[in-house]
Amino acid sequence: MSIPQSGGGPIEHIDQLADYLASGCKPIEEWRIGTEHEKFGYDKATLKPLPYEGPTSIKAMLEGLRDAYGWNPIHEGEHIIGLEMKGANISLEPGGQLELSGAPLATIHQTCDEVNEHLREVQHVANQIGAGFIGLGAAPIWSQDDMPMMPKGRYRLMTDYMDKVGTLGKQMMYRTCTVQVNLDFASEADMVKKFRVGLALQPVATALFANSPFLDGKPNGHKSWRSRIWRDLDPARTGMLPFVFEEGMGFERYVDYALDVPMYFVYRNGEYVDARGQSFRDFLKGKLPALPGEIPTLSDWADHLTTIFPEVRIKKFMEMRGADGGPWRRICALPAFWVGLLYDDLALDAAWDLVKGWDAETREALRVAASVDGLQGQVGKLHIHQLAENVLDISRGGLRRRARPGFSGMVPDERHFLTALEDTVEDGKTPADELLERYWGDWGQDLSRIYADYSY
Repeated sequence: MSIPQSGGGPIEHIDQLADYLASGCKPIEEWRIGTEHEKFGYDKATLKPLPYEGPTSIKAMLEGLRDAYGWNPIHEGEHIIGLEMKGANISLEPGGQLELSGAPLATIHQTCDEVNEHLREVQHVANQIGAGFIGLGAAPIWSQDDMPMMPKGRYRLMTDYMDKVGTLGKQMMYRTCTVQVNLDFASEADMVKKFRVGLALQPVATALFANSPFLDGKPNGHKSWRSRIWRDLDPARTGMLPFVFEEGMGFERYVDYALDVPMYFVYRNGEYVDARGQSFRDFLKGKLPALPGEIPTLSDWADHLTTIFPEVRIKKFMEMRGADGGPWRRICALPAFWVGLLYDDLALDAAWDLVKGWDAETREALRVAASVDGLQGQVGKLHIHQLAENVLDISRGGLRRRARPGFSGMVPDERHFLTALEDTVEDGKTPADELLERYWGDWGQDLSRIYADYSY
């Protein structure tokens, strides 16, 4: 999750909130790709999640990366809770999931180089301390009680709040991992079109990357349990946002939505002030119960935007949020999938033509079907497997026309990063399907085998 924002003067007029979002508009030559991915760490000796402290721990991982590779530490109080270097950040999810928030980069070739370098560094330090890392959408065996809590103030506040607004919020916080990509937009109209396509096709990404068929040591009945969790977390801040498809959608409409999402906190002087359930609208008037008389700064607004969790969200860029975490070779496939669709005008038009006739009920039904059945999901006459094949064709064409070469010009574009997804569509098996085959087959229902066979 995000590191607290800083800077920005006081908000004196509500127009500043939409202006903040609009300030992210960039000409196409400045569009970048930011890839984020999370993974579970565990103690190889016990197969238990890494605690924060100890010889085999999250703290040891962060200090090892700092000392061996020159990452700069980020502290909250006396605790090291992240690292930063060259525009990239390493941060901690609530249960110790290690996340790389990559630097904004121009091509997927650069993104994949960054991913590979990071995972090699993680692997090196992990081997030194007896830890392993695995890419899955949900922790397959660990119970909620097994999970540590990282020493970050916002996580204490969120944990206590989750059971008041849903039933699965703590599972999301402590026992899930994702891979997502952050992308730019040129204008308000471009943002709206990308937002609509991204929301409508998020279930296709969920199906292609479905990788969480286990929970509490057994199959859970879903190909993506992580996606299932998001449907019962907090309806005020999650979902498929039907208003995005309505006339009048733009930065101001998103601001109206965000202002109605209850707050979690305000960050002041290194501390998280409890503002759970309170209103940012009241904050704008100086009437926030947590800080009476104060008005927010732009950094408070930036922080609030990070506490909203729809399938696609905007800040000064747009985040695609529907995919499960996965194995090393698939991480670069997600940015390739979305860049091919959204960073080429012909591809974006084709994708919009594919989805513009769907209503809100269809989009939500696809979301559920992708979670339960993955590529085998179906809504009416829409088959997710066929949709995935069509969408991959569109993305492939977008990457070809983008024509960003790699490997000193030996590779003409970025299409090869879709290979893992093309294989998935060809054989009809998501990572979840492969895991279930192993579980019922050569693993003999011994799920502990997953660590040896699927760790990085």
